[in-house]
Formats: sequence, C-alpha cells, structure tokens
Amino acid sequence: MIKRSVISALVLTVSACSNEAVEPMPPQGENATIYPAASVVTMVGDEVAEAVAVRDGKIIAVGELAQLQGDLPGADTDTTFAEMTIVPGLIDPHVHMGLSSLQYATPLTPPWPMATPEGMVRGLPTREAFFATLAEIEAEAPAGEPLIVYGFHNLVHGDLTRQDLDAVTTDRPLIIWHYSSHDFYLNSAGLEWANIDASLHEQFEGVDLDENGALTGRVYEDAIPALMASIGPILLAPDRLQQGLNGFSSLLRAGGVTTVADLGYGIFTLPLENANISGNWRSMEHSGYRLYLVPEHRAFQHAFGEERVETVLGMVAGDIEAPAPVLPQVKFFTDAAFYSQTMRVSEPGYLSGQSEGTQGLWVLKPEEIAPTIQPYWDAGLAVRIHSNGDAAQSATLDALAELRPSAPDREFIFEHAGLFSPEQVTRAAELGAGISAASHYVFYLGQAYQSPLGPDRGNWILPLASLSEAGVPVTLHSDAPLAPPLPLRAASVHMLRSTREGETLTPSEKLSAVEALESITIDAAYALGLEDEIGSIEPGKRADFTILEANPLDTPGEAWPDIAIWGVVLDGEKRGLDAG
Repeated sequence: MIKRSVISALVLTVSACSNEAVEPMPPQGENATIYPAASVVTMVGDEVAEAVAVRDGKIIAVGELAQLQGDLPGADTDTTFAEMTIVPGLIDPHVHMGLSSLQYATPLTPPWPMATPEGMVRGLPTREAFFATLAEIEAEAPAGEPLIVYGFHNLVHGDLTRQDLDAVTTDRPLIIWHYSSHDFYLNSAGLEWANIDASLHEQFEGVDLDENGALTGRVYEDAIPALMASIGPILLAPDRLQQGLNGFSSLLRAGGVTTVADLGYGIFTLPLENANISGNWRSMEHSGYRLYLVPEHRAFQHAFGEERVETVLGMVAGDIEAPAPVLPQVKFFTDAAFYSQTMRVSEPGYLSGQSEGTQGLWVLKPEEIAPTIQPYWDAGLAVRIHSNGDAAQSATLDALAELRPSAPDREFIFEHAGLFSPEQVTRAAELGAGISAASHYVFYLGQAYQSPLGPDRGNWILPLASLSEAGVPVTLHSDAPLAPPLPLRAASVHMLRSTREGETLTPSEKLSAVEALESITIDAAYALGLEDEIGSIEPGKRADFTILEANPLDTPGEAWPDIAIWGVVLDGEKRGLDAG
C-alpha cells in the first residue's frame, strides 16, 4: 500500500482579497450532488463513509449524510445508490487497445474458459479438443482464404508443427496465434504465402528450425515483423478493429472499470492506432471509461529516432496531438513472454515444455537496459518495464539501482513480474520499485508451470503478499486481451491463490481483502502516476466511482467475481450498465 495523506475536511475555496469588490460566494451546495450509500469505501486508511458529495466532476466532501446535507445547503441528494456500495473507480493499468481490437474479432480456441463480449467461450483443455474445434472453424471459413485462429497454448495442447497443421488443411494458409500473442504457428501453405523460409533463421532468432534445418512452422518474437507484412492487412482491417474494440469496451463497462492505460502505444504504428482509438474509442463520454496512453520505446525509436524523447514530451504536454492523454511514462521490455516460455529464467533454464534446455530470451540485454532508459529518465519520464523471469528481474533491478540516485521518488514499475525470488523482493523494496502484476498467471499457469520451473522457482510466481509486506506498491492488471479486464475477478484470484486445476499455489502469498482492493484502486493509480487524481474517495479528486451491489470488504474472496455491478459514476455523472 502506498503512503498518502488523509484529507477528511470539507475543502472550501475562498476568494483572495483585492482592491476590487469581492463577488459574493455562491451557496456551498449549489450545483452539488450528494450520493448516499450503504457504505462508501474510501480507500483512505480504514475510513468508510455514508455519503460522498460531488460538483463539477470533483469530490468536494465525504462523510456522514446528515453532516454533508447540513454543510451543503441546496445540494441535491440522489438516493440511487442508497442500498449499494460505492468504491473508487476500478482501474486496469495495463491493457492493449490494438491487440484487444484484433483478438476479440478473431476465431478462438482458448485453453481455458475465456470471457468475451459475447459471453464465455468454453476452454479446450486437451490436444484432441483443440484440433477438433480448429477443424470446425476451418470447415466453416470461406474456402481458400487465409485463416488466423487465436488461443493455442503449448503447455495445454502440446507441441505444434507445420505437419500438425497440414493435417488440418493444405488448401489454405493456416496461422495459429499463441495465447501469449508472442508466437505464431503456420502450416506449409501459410509459410509459403507469408514468404517465410529457412534462410530467415540467420536474420531472426524467432524463425524456428528442426534438427534437419527445416522450418517447424513456429515464428515468434523478433521475427513477427516479417510475418506482419502478410497477416497485418487481414488482422488490421478497419471493420475488424471496430468490431473488436467495441466488444472490448463493453467488457470494460461490464467489469466496472473507469480507467485503463494502453501499455504499448505505437506498437501497431501510430497512424493505425490513432485512427482506431479516435474512430472507435472516440472519447470517455462515448466509451464510458478513461483511457491513457503509454508510449513504447521501440516503436517511438523506430518512428522518431533521435527525436523520440522530445516527441513523448510533446505528446504529454499536449503540443503533439494524440487520440487520448499520454502519460509521462515509457514502456520498455527486458525479456519475452511468461505464457510462451520465452521469459528469461535463471540456470538451469526450463526443465520441460517447448523451451526445455533454454533460458528464454532477452529483449534488452542486461547491459543495455539502463542506457536505453537513461534519456527518458533524464527527461523526467517514469518507467513501466515488462520484466517477467527471475533472471530478468535481476537485470532490471541492476538497471534501477543505476538510475535511482538521480530520481529517488520517480515511478519505476515492473510489468507482469512473473517470478520474484525472496532476495529480489527485498531489493525491489529497497530500490523503491512498484509492481504491476499480471492478474492471471497464478490461475491459468501456476500449476502447469511447476514442471518447467521446478520447486524453488515454482514458488516465486507473483509473491504479491511478500512484496506488499515489504512495502512495495502492488497492483493487478489484465494485460487484456490475455485475460478479461474484470478487476474483481483478478483480485479474487490473489485472495485465494487458486489455480484452474483446483489447487492453491503458495497460500502464504494470499492478499488480504484490503490489499486486494488497493491493488485495483489506489495502488493501480500509483502505477499510472495518478494517485493524486483517482484511486480513492477524498475531496479534490475526480468523482469516479464503481457502484457495487455488495461491499467487497464484507464479502468472501471466492464471491468477489459474483458481486453485481450497477455501473459507474464518471466525472460525477451516473452511467449504469442498463443505460448502455
């Protein structure tokens, strides 16, 4: 939990005296609305109030209903939430607008049940179920056209080669998109169509060859740009983007989310992303949630070169146009993906699975991390850095130790944070790091990863209670579309440490109810650098609330996903789910 001051008094504005006549102050309650509730969970210490008053989109008072009505004569009292619970607007601090637009418009073969805008898609827990569903999708697709299907996972469905996919079809290019989003698998027709041949292995580590030097069909990580020349026009078609982003927005509203940040602005090129966000998200008023953008270093380096830092600063200041506010932060990558066994782990590497015998991949080599961040850091920009494996954490902590002396209080947030050893937990606290944890690793892969990681490292998957106890701010994110943007469900997982197989992973790392609610409100606001604006209910902050039919602090963790959500208040205005 981050440290913050408690503001409990009503904030009044007094005009400064001057030689000119002073205009009479308006009545204190004019244009104000008081929302009473069964409880108002403020996230300011253990303060629970009866009502909150808002005016002009801001909170002006919190406390007992009678006191607020007395202090604010003339204020309207709106009893819509009288039997409900008001909590700070729920925050998902790490989503992908572009990727969500693509994947929610793509045929699905998920390894586990997946929440989508159309409802839950059944999971495919076996190799046989995956191939049966894939065959059905292929048979129903227009003949001859390239087909892209999302949701395969090797730890559930086994290894996948072009020969496996040729057995499904040789009549069309077939492209299977790994659940991690970092890997693709192509049949022979797909490899030929996409101009992927064995010679590219010399150029890209991510063009996989078998022991005979032939293509396996797997294309991943650094080779994906070569593949995008072929599949990009299909994935990025405007009608698909519109369908996918509209569906994603409906999921956010259903989850009671009031604020998200796109962690990777620019990855799909700024013209495409700007058009998608401007045309389909359009605005907070249209979509029902706030959106912030966090530029991705590699994309801005590619687009702007030596001007990359100045471009980010110009967007933050509003001098360079962007389709949504740009935060004074930059996204970096230390290593690759947790899901596809390409995160960088310590020796002896992976003990089983598709990466057996390897240690995974660096995106930035350890000696490159601090120098890559330095120009942005010197310009006053905070860091959000994808860092998953335990070897990656050591390298990222070393970089933070090098950077920290010049900016002792600046946010430096480890994104996803798949593995943290006890020693790394201590060091993260000493260096003032924050953690934005992938909410879904424990549930989806906590049990399945025990064999690839072994017993010691298997216990290091998201040790959030230890991090929180050490004083590290801990938040949860969906990384949507990799998990549904449903914060109450995410928090529940880390109160229970449940896996999809029904086991409990490292019970000592369970979050308390308060810690869990902090992780999707005030600590999530800290990760965005917006803790002075959102994340708690106190005077001066934005009037953004999520309205629940039950108080989560009085509800068992296993029941959090079932708490009914009325809707949200955004800028002081009611936006119920029934209203659309």
